[in-house]
Amino acid sequence: MHHIDQLQHDNHQIKMVYGNDGMSQLIPIVNRLQDAFTQLGVNFALDLPQIAVVGGQSAGKSSVLENCVGRDFLPRGSGIVTRRPLILQLMNSPTEYGEFLHCRGKKFFDFDAIRKEIEDETDRATGHNKGITPVPINLRVYSPNVLNLTLIDLPGLTKVPVGDQPLDIEQQIRDMILTYIKKDTCLILAVTSANQDLATSDALKLAKEVDPEGLRTIGVITKLDLMDDGTDAREILENKLLPLRRGYIGVVNRSQRDIEGKKDIKVAVDNERKFFLSHPSYR
Repeated sequence: MHHIDQLQHDNHQIKMVYGNDGMSQLIPIVNRLQDAFTQLGVNFALDLPQIAVVGGQSAGKSSVLENCVGRDFLPRGSGIVTRRPLILQLMNSPTEYGEFLHCRGKKFFDFDAIRKEIEDETDRATGHNKGITPVPINLRVYSPNVLNLTLIDLPGLTKVPVGDQPLDIEQQIRDMILTYIKKDTCLILAVTSANQDLATSDALKLAKEVDPEGLRTIGVITKLDLMDDGTDAREILENKLLPLRRGYIGVVNRSQRDIEGKKDIKVAVDNERKFFLSHPSYR
């Protein structure tokens, strides 16, 4: 009963905060509610502000998320690496560490250990094959370099089952993504690689199904440095090709070699800035 009373109290606070004090106070309450519902085994039915990251398997979703945090902490590799939703609650704080809901009280100061825990917890739920599960991992990252936000990392869109994946893997992933992005309060980060034709972007196609007017979709164009010589994404970034109300953001990802060589995110961001400033179309 105490849990239910607390939820009702928090729900009342949400109504108060929404009207008065804005998002900064709302988000910690949302996070507490999210945790409480998960612990009670109750489906989290409150439509609260979240940002879902959607894209094809190699579109660069991980890099986009890691840049939001400023640290490497997501599993990498080929095929479906994200096999269950990761609800990532970012909390602005003077100290930097992570905390998982499934091992509450344990603080992870080593972000490599966070990656390992995500991998292990995924395997615990899905086994070592490449199956997926809708049961989320809840990770809270405290850092002086983040805004108070809730981001959701979702499996990459795929077309063909690999190895012992179920034959309907594409539909399973699609259904999982839709449960998050169909909510009116969910912002959709639709991630597409610049060396792919925007008209064939699975992320934008899926976003358009639930947000036909493009009111809550933000386009993210990754890998701008990998476009063929003589081509650029200027028309997309100027929001002229497939317009979205919130427009497009262009990014340059670290290469797989950079990641394996532990190239620092801060160095990568600096390189990205130099790329844009020196590029004839983007500067």
